[in-house]
Amino acid sequence: MIPGFIQGMNQMKSTSNRKLIVVQLAGGNDGLNTIIPYRSDDYYKLRPSIAIDADKLIKIHDELGFHAALKNMASLYDNGELSIINQVGYPNQNKSHFRASDIWLTASDANQYLQSGWLGRYLDAECNQPHAAIQYGTQKSFALKGKKGLGMALTDPKQLFHMSNEPFLQELTQLNASKTGNLDFLYKTLASTQQSAQYLYQNFKTYRSKANYPKHKFAQSLKTIASLIGAGVETGIYYTEVGGFDTHTNQINRHKILLKQLDESLWALRNDLKASNNWDNTIVLVFSEFGRRIKENGSKGTDHGKANNVWLMGGKLKKPGFANAVTNLQLQEDDDLLHQIDFRSIYADITHNWLETNKAIISKHPDINLI
Repeated sequence: MIPGFIQGMNQMKSTSNRKLIVVQLAGGNDGLNTIIPYRSDDYYKLRPSIAIDADKLIKIHDELGFHAALKNMASLYDNGELSIINQVGYPNQNKSHFRASDIWLTASDANQYLQSGWLGRYLDAECNQPHAAIQYGTQKSFALKGKKGLGMALTDPKQLFHMSNEPFLQELTQLNASKTGNLDFLYKTLASTQQSAQYLYQNFKTYRSKANYPKHKFAQSLKTIASLIGAGVETGIYYTEVGGFDTHTNQINRHKILLKQLDESLWALRNDLKASNNWDNTIVLVFSEFGRRIKENGSKGTDHGKANNVWLMGGKLKKPGFANAVTNLQLQEDDDLLHQIDFRSIYADITHNWLETNKAIISKHPDINLI
């Protein structure tokens, strides 16, 4: 007689107190103007209009510095709560928005086409409930796609609860007793979604965030995520994204605004999770589908490039600071920065050492051992 969504809680992994928040910087963030190699003559030579002067950035290393808009991220770095992996990519890197995104979201090779996302395969292997993963938005990321169809997309738990409990849908749920085959599967999916929506809303409304979030959409997505975590929801994976990073023209001001939004939003998230005692059991992964070319273009911007930096944030990082060698602009080909670290090694580290699955979610790639 126990409601289905409560029974489902008993089937979730014992590590469900650990949280993973994935943030995608859509469009291709310029990593070289984010974490700046200010000691490199090539950086200033190849970017005469858009390079960040050494006296206008936040120096955090003998050779690297943060963009001035990232003052809160610099504080995280100083506190040992941020790990930066330089020159991340993969062999034969693709510079198409759509294909590059698919590769990062599925963890495929450049010439391989997978039908499931890297997190979707984790959900298939280890989880049973729709709310095991939550995407902030109107549709799920390909990263969450799996055979079981787990994961939910939402922007407001209250709105989702009311929509899923409209009289028409409630009547449909009651009709499933005599159904078989695919139709039965659809009815069961509807019922489990309604149960998850109820569970999320009943918990979500018990938590009130006191953190100071900016008013834009991305910050509000993080506020919703932090509120669900603070409310004790048994969801392990959260996904959100912020766009606008395709800076082909007039990059300087646009990029500054984007980085300021990112900085303030992630700082509010961190403070919110610390207040609810969840920062130490949370990892935040920040990535973009590719970087930008080393050489600026003729429109005071940058075109699609290859390798980029990836961030890991959290209260209990094994290796905070710079996880590998500083950015090496000599490791390039036709002004495209080449990779030193395969992004799938970071995913392997997350799935094995943080989400603690023994399944081969990310095949052929060793852990990077940062978590």
